[in-house]
Amino acid sequence: MMTRHAALWLLLSGLLSFFPFCGPLFAQAAALSSPDKDADLEFVVILSRHGVRPPLTKPGEVDRFSAAPWPKWDSAPGYLTPHGFELIKLFGAWDRMKFSSQGLFAATGCDDAARVTIIADSDERTRETGRALSDGMFPGCDVPVEARPQGTPDPLFRAISSGSVHADPDLAFAAVEGRIGGDPNNLVEAYRPQLTALDRVLSGCGRLPVNPNRTSIFDIPVSLKPGPGDLPIATRGPFTTAATLVEDLLLEYAQGFSDADTGWGCLDGATLRYLMQLNIAAWEFSYRTPAIARMFSSNLLDHIEKSMQQSVTGKAVPGALGKPGDRLLVLAAHDSNIATLAGMLHIDWAMDGRIDDTSPGGALIFELWRSRADGKPFVRVTYTAQTLEQMRKAEPLTPANPPAEAPIFVPGCGRADLSCSWEGFAAAAQQAIDPAYLPAQP
Repeated sequence: MMTRHAALWLLLSGLLSFFPFCGPLFAQAAALSSPDKDADLEFVVILSRHGVRPPLTKPGEVDRFSAAPWPKWDSAPGYLTPHGFELIKLFGAWDRMKFSSQGLFAATGCDDAARVTIIADSDERTRETGRALSDGMFPGCDVPVEARPQGTPDPLFRAISSGSVHADPDLAFAAVEGRIGGDPNNLVEAYRPQLTALDRVLSGCGRLPVNPNRTSIFDIPVSLKPGPGDLPIATRGPFTTAATLVEDLLLEYAQGFSDADTGWGCLDGATLRYLMQLNIAAWEFSYRTPAIARMFSSNLLDHIEKSMQQSVTGKAVPGALGKPGDRLLVLAAHDSNIATLAGMLHIDWAMDGRIDDTSPGGALIFELWRSRADGKPFVRVTYTAQTLEQMRKAEPLTPANPPAEAPIFVPGCGRADLSCSWEGFAAAAQQAIDPAYLPAQP
């Protein structure tokens, strides 16, 4: 079985292997996404994943899959690490440099801080991510981060778990089942090479003594059924567990653990990128599946579209976030928010050896420009993230060492220059939003 993502990986690998000039072509494609000089940047929405955190899994839950225990972290599970805070702060400084060069802000000072709204989910890691971005972009300006109390689900980011909308588990199950040929074992077979490579890393790749009590990921029973509570589907098996374990390995690498403590000395950047295909594919077949994506993020996309509409008109719009006249809206969120929004809009990106990845600190960026020639607004969408090595080494982001950035074609409205007219983007967003998953208005 050739999955959509396996086909994309094969296509990209073939291009890189057979066309050595693809690097310049990709650079030209990136340059093509740069706005015309005859337009002004008026408003930006940054939907960012939080920064590096320790795994959410407890050591006892995952140690059974490895020949040796997983390394210990100094920060509490799920909390933003000091290293993660610094990475986000570096990204904030880059954003200030980039947007000031495009005329959105002054290069320094606090005068523009009043035209910025930062909203974070209630988790510590998202609230601290918002603060780190603020510190990087507007140092000393004390831009507030709006967030609900810790542990309070925010309908903006967690529409289902907040109880604001209700998922349809049967529809979610059918949507996923229909993408994988009715059998979750098909994914195990489609990604068996990557699963085998992961199992070798977990076994210590020949460097550690054989642990007779270790459970191979291939020994996990496979199941797929409608999910309970706020989870539209419930999955189990080698593929699902592998996605979690690869995420934990990514966090070790991005945190800058020693080589010996990163995948038990078995993991380098190339190996990690290969294994990450498992994690990325798990997101693809679950959260990015459009029927599920609409359940999770119709409310989020609706607020983003209305916030952009408010900037276009300069007048208050019910449901918009921030104030008329704002230049920047930052939403400090989760990978689930980025993945589901991408699934709704049917958008993809490829960069840094990864396809559709949502690594820590990565962000979807919606830019609202206005043409000087005819005064019409238009939209550009990009995805940006630090490379794995930039995260591991906490490298400053500069014009000579920029983060990875991918221009995005939005199928519902995209034009030849990768932009969308404002009317086209608004229509594509409304087309993607399912009113059944918008919270009832008070």
